[in-house]
Amino acid sequence: MNLQEISSRIGKSSDVVVREFTNQSLNSLSMAFIYIDGLVNSETLNRGVLQPLMENITSESDSISAAQAISLIQDQMLPVGGVKECLTIENMLGLLFEGYTLILLDGISTGLAADTSGWEKRSINEPTSQGVIRGPKEGFTESLRTGTSMLRRRLKTPDLRIEQYKIGQRTQTGVALIYIQGLASEQVLTEIRRRLDSINTDGILGSNYIEEFIQDGGLTPFPTIQNTERPDAMAGGILEGQVGIIVDGTPFALLAPSTFFSFFQSSEDYYQRFDISSFLRLIRYSAFFVSMLLPALYIAVTTFHQEMLPTTMLISVASQREGVPLPAMAEALLMEITFDVLREAGVRMPRTIGPAISIVGALVLGQAAVQAGLVSAAMVIIVSFTAISNFVIPSLAIANSIRLIRFVMMLIAGSLGLFGIMSFLIVLLIHTAGLRSFGVPYLSPVAPMTPRYLKDVFIRVPLWNMAIRPKNNLGKETRRQAPNQKPQPVEINKKPQGDDPS
Repeated sequence: MNLQEISSRIGKSSDVVVREFTNQSLNSLSMAFIYIDGLVNSETLNRGVLQPLMENITSESDSISAAQAISLIQDQMLPVGGVKECLTIENMLGLLFEGYTLILLDGISTGLAADTSGWEKRSINEPTSQGVIRGPKEGFTESLRTGTSMLRRRLKTPDLRIEQYKIGQRTQTGVALIYIQGLASEQVLTEIRRRLDSINTDGILGSNYIEEFIQDGGLTPFPTIQNTERPDAMAGGILEGQVGIIVDGTPFALLAPSTFFSFFQSSEDYYQRFDISSFLRLIRYSAFFVSMLLPALYIAVTTFHQEMLPTTMLISVASQREGVPLPAMAEALLMEITFDVLREAGVRMPRTIGPAISIVGALVLGQAAVQAGLVSAAMVIIVSFTAISNFVIPSLAIANSIRLIRFVMMLIAGSLGLFGIMSFLIVLLIHTAGLRSFGVPYLSPVAPMTPRYLKDVFIRVPLWNMAIRPKNNLGKETRRQAPNQKPQPVEINKKPQGDDPS
């Protein structure tokens, strides 16, 4: 009966294999196997399921019932890692699509599912979007279980918890919620679980689906959840009390709650000396403001506030713009849109020719536009340096947000000048101060100000000086290491007093 129901539910698909037979050793019970070709490991299927059940051995009784046969098969006859008992058709179908092999017996509604999953998957490679010079070179893959194992390998603690969800009515995508018991806030965990349970959609095909369903902020250009391709970055966030989310089918995992300043931290900050890391982090913050404000400031100064420029620079800029037919705002918008088109073309084109096309296109178009008198040379420099500064930001999510804000800033600068820029910055600051990430203030620990937690925000102090783990407003302050671990210098070759070298 179960076999007919399952066959009617999944239809006549070429990859669904159904095999019926009779086992003489189990009182001639009629049995059936169902599995999906491509989702199972052939060797595990043959040696762990087919061969033990199809050989005429085992039973000592000729009057064994179907219920006894189920127990006998589950407890003694299947040498595979996991065997589950299925009571409903929905449970059987769910396990079937995960690579399990269903075992059905005639005359009994209960079925068994043997874990024979083993589909093809990508090997572990270096992350493509978050590379480091000094640090681990492995990144997440599309396999959920591979991702959790990479975290288990780094966090060898019994307090690590992994909770699994099935989200998507048609895709039944596996989602893992990962945290350390005692470090993660219970209030944050409760809220994340509630939001995951409330997702009701046909399919989840990537981590961005989960991010959009559970993130705070509403209509805001700023991301409130981090995404990372690096297991070490996710392990570091979990050790700080964050909660990780891994989605099956995508190499990008999520970290929440997140603050504005966490998007400027790179894994490499903790793999080199603190003074170098602090210098590079300050460069990232500077690049953030340059990427957001430089074109707008150029438009405002050249359009409304020429008196702010030194005389020599004013003459140079005026001479360059003498033959340009467009106003500064239209000129900047044209160049920014052109650069974004080139960047998208470089991403979408084949990998072998994409970078060459984008670089050559930018050089040729920029030089030709200047020679044709459509744009000034100064504008090409401004747009180029702005684009380079945007690439300095380690998080692609916050970098894309700045791209959108930059266009708004340019339009305001062309209309209201520096007054409009400052007014928009105030509005932006008020907006970010009001954002929350699962209840945590987006600008913490700067607003609200907590000086003792500023050791890893704008700069990074030495690791031995960060004994206290920064707490969020919903968690508790915890100690990450013993205090006073600063190394003390010693003189190894110091000679004893009174020792006469002669």
